[in-house]
Amino acid sequence: MQNSPLSCIKCGDILVNDDIGATKKLINRGSTEFLCIPCLAKHFNVTEELIRRKIEEYRAYGCSLFAN
Repeated sequence: MQNSPLSCIKCGDILVNDDIGATKKLINRGSTEFLCIPCLAKHFNVTEELIRRKIEEYRAYGCSLFAN
């Protein structure tokens, strides 16, 4: 049995690991519903590029939410 992919609760786009990790890092570590990066950017009124830069910073610091 295969799990169906998770989707953004705002726009319905299929999520990737960075979307899930960013929601957990920026909103709530215990989240069970997630936003894609574009919707996270709108939620915080920042650019998508800023969210992506933060993800790379967290990854460089070794944050387990963004492990490669």
